[in-house]
Amino acid sequence: MPKMKTHSSSKKRLTAKKSGLVQKTTANRAHKLTGKSSKRKMALKQSSYVDSANRNAVKKLLPYA
Repeated sequence: MPKMKTHSSSKKRLTAKKSGLVQKTTANRAHKLTGKSSKRKMALKQSSYVDSANRNAVKKLLPYA
């Protein structure tokens, strides 16, 4: 059986940690920042983890992570 291919855009956006969790950057920080409060923009800088509901989908995208 051939090797599975890693999803290229997921490889660039997600990071698998040793604990088994997958870290991601928060969305909505690229443009249109004038309409967002400073508090909201600061919160969007923080990274977060992939939700448990999407964990199986991410495992298919990153089979060797």
